[in-house]
Amino acid sequence: MSSEVKPQPVQSAPPPIKKVPSPIQHTLDQIDILIRARYPILYLLTHEEARLENLVEDIARRQGKQLFIWSGTEGLIKHLEAGGTRVAVRSATPEMTDPNDVLRHIATQNTGGLFLLKDFHPFLEDPLIIRRLRDVAQKLKGTYKSLLLSSPRLNLPIELEKEITLIDIPLPDLSELSDLLKSLCQVVGTKDRQALQITQRDFHDLARAALGLTLTEAENAFSKAVVSDSKLTRNDIQIVLAEKQQIIRKSGILDFHQSDATLGEVGGLHNLKQWLKIRGKAFQQGAEEFGLPSPKGVLLLGAPGCGKSLMAKAVAQAWQLPLLRLDFGRIFSGLVGSSEENMRRALKVAEGIAPAVLWIDELEKGLAGGTSGQGDSGVSARVFGTFLSWMQEKSSTVFVVATANRIDMLPPELMRRGRFDEIFFLDLPRPAVREEIVRIHLAKKKRGNANVDLKPLIAATEGFSGAELEHCVMEGLFLAFDAGRDLTVADLVLAAQKTVPLSVTYVEELRRSREWASKRARSADEEDAPAQGGNRASRLEVK
Repeated sequence: MSSEVKPQPVQSAPPPIKKVPSPIQHTLDQIDILIRARYPILYLLTHEEARLENLVEDIARRQGKQLFIWSGTEGLIKHLEAGGTRVAVRSATPEMTDPNDVLRHIATQNTGGLFLLKDFHPFLEDPLIIRRLRDVAQKLKGTYKSLLLSSPRLNLPIELEKEITLIDIPLPDLSELSDLLKSLCQVVGTKDRQALQITQRDFHDLARAALGLTLTEAENAFSKAVVSDSKLTRNDIQIVLAEKQQIIRKSGILDFHQSDATLGEVGGLHNLKQWLKIRGKAFQQGAEEFGLPSPKGVLLLGAPGCGKSLMAKAVAQAWQLPLLRLDFGRIFSGLVGSSEENMRRALKVAEGIAPAVLWIDELEKGLAGGTSGQGDSGVSARVFGTFLSWMQEKSSTVFVVATANRIDMLPPELMRRGRFDEIFFLDLPRPAVREEIVRIHLAKKKRGNANVDLKPLIAATEGFSGAELEHCVMEGLFLAFDAGRDLTVADLVLAAQKTVPLSVTYVEELRRSREWASKRARSADEEDAPAQGGNRASRLEVK
């Protein structure tokens, strides 16, 4: 008599998670250490001047130092006394707006303190300023004075590379954005409690949607959400995502896609949909505490027209994340070094607005020549290397959906574990899936009669892709409209008979793709079939 063995959890409860300092707290601690270690000059990269001032004030209070802030328009202003009292008095003559004058003043001042110089990067083109900064760096060593240069972009001449320490100021994390949203909710709730129509989960998702925005941008987005309809609801997530669209447009490399496709509009691909459904839970509240890592991405392989690009759009909509499209044509530039910089900038923008879905269509064309670099002085290889390193090391919640038609053109380095979470092969749809796809497109054209017998059409469309089935519906509508009557199945069959599917002209490549995928990729649609090789694609014969 056999007894049923019940599965036992590895552990009754997740282990306690060691509290890790937030990115901004970690950065703040690093700056504090560098100043205490008497590093003379720090270069702080950020767009958020007001937020940076508050951070530097916090450090000055920790160390009991005076804080001076300089700009080319206001001159040098004392903002904080050594005792921690905030002041706003000019420490020198009103004419001290010249960078040479302020550097000379800092070098000769006897008292210690922190000197924050705003937007100093344009002056680093001047050889005299460069020389003076090198002199100041030597004089500040061993003193209690530190020079902090703030800028939204990096402009570091080679002469100063050994004198200056570079620090990126991270964008607000989820905790900071949650505090900002909470303060806004308190203000709105005080005036009208009925205006707050969000649950705890909605609150978390709304704050998460603002990741990648500065505090000012997030405050504007939240305020716009309230003012637009005098209430705060889950639907306001779309308003926040629309603010992110502005960031993408300014980059000039990435495209922002406003996707309205849903997973329900994608026929078949049941294994892939289930996998994405499970992976999407990693973005929910509590996933990180449970120990779930951020999903890296998925590589979709298969013949053209099988739903790869549509799936990228649908997953962004399902997860309520912005969809970014990376066009490799915009990455490559004729200027030396600019292509690699374009790739780094594109990836940095994607990380800046994370969580997000990064869609790379026809990856094999963008990485053509990436392993050899022949014919372009190695530019393709360097761009490819930058992309691979980022895929391997990235910790941001950027989910990459890459599609490819030609498997043989993909470099082997891209396929190894650690780059993508999984590789799926999208084959031509089976009869049941073809019927599902046709009914989806008929419903879009308001012809969704569930009682219509589509068997003649399904029989006539063996070897058709999803895109070709959509074409049959469109062509059938033209035929019916030309005849002055409503659409019939006969019109669809006639349209199919006039169509030469890609599987006829693509037969050799499709066979090679199926053979490759049978052992190296998961089937996106078929149920697991151990007798045919487990969950790997097994339809190897082209009809």
